[in-house]
Amino acid sequence: MAPEAGASGTPPQAPRAALVAALTAAAMLAFAANSLLCRAALAGRHADAASFTTLRLAAGALALALLARARGAAPPASRIAWGSAVALFAYAILFSLAYLRIAAGTGALLLFAAVQLTMIGAGLGSGERPRAVEWLGLATSLAGLVLLARPGLSRPDPLGTTLMLGAGAAWGVYSLRGRGAADAISANAASFARAVPLALAASAALGALATVHLSLAGALLAIASGALSSGLGYAIWYAALAGLSATRAAIVQLSVPPLAAFGGVAVLGESVSLRLVVASALILGGIALAILGHRRSPQV
Repeated sequence: MAPEAGASGTPPQAPRAALVAALTAAAMLAFAANSLLCRAALAGRHADAASFTTLRLAAGALALALLARARGAAPPASRIAWGSAVALFAYAILFSLAYLRIAAGTGALLLFAAVQLTMIGAGLGSGERPRAVEWLGLATSLAGLVLLARPGLSRPDPLGTTLMLGAGAAWGVYSLRGRGAADAISANAASFARAVPLALAASAALGALATVHLSLAGALLAIASGALSSGLGYAIWYAALAGLSATRAAIVQLSVPPLAAFGGVAVLGESVSLRLVVASALILGGIALAILGHRRSPQV
């Protein structure tokens, strides 16, 4: 229900701001929950990566299709949806495979860094000219990634790190392809639906090479990840975006890796190393610098 209009005919600012804040907090918790749900299912051996990915995408597709139908939005062109579906599937399967080997907080940090760096790199490739503060932010983030991945006792699993960086790059491509969509929920629904057969094919291929297993707990975790953390989470985020500037929307996502790390400690019993803390500060601080520097650049 819309907030009651004030004397001027416009909604009161305080209730609207509170609603935006609540929606934003809920969306960030949903995004962090994706890492926790996936890690819980895979590290707990409740599901194999392919089965989890397939069920997650199918649940997300159903939830988003119902939301899109309720909104009466027109679907995007099939060609556009299939291209995005390939990027979405690459993200989802690499995400699952990575969480067989690395902790929730580390995975969320690597994912988020790779997404942002991919999108920054796309901007450079399209001819954008970053300011000095943006270059400083990019260099700081890369230094954090190097610190996190360099050899040492507390280094995360190298293969898991590589897989999650690949997942982040794929999600960055998916995000770039979705910019300017007439209706974000409809576009995501179409992409999720088309990613499901790709996941089924991967499940069949991996099933010939390894044991496929999916317990009731694994199925419930995958459904929650797809329908709630992904489908409902995206819908909540799009509603929150209506009340956020581009800068605030970008910066608030910096909360996802710390939330996932805290959840990993509290819920999954994972540990947080000093290396992860320092690398997180460098990566997230550098990204914040780059975002703020970009938004303050003069318009041309």
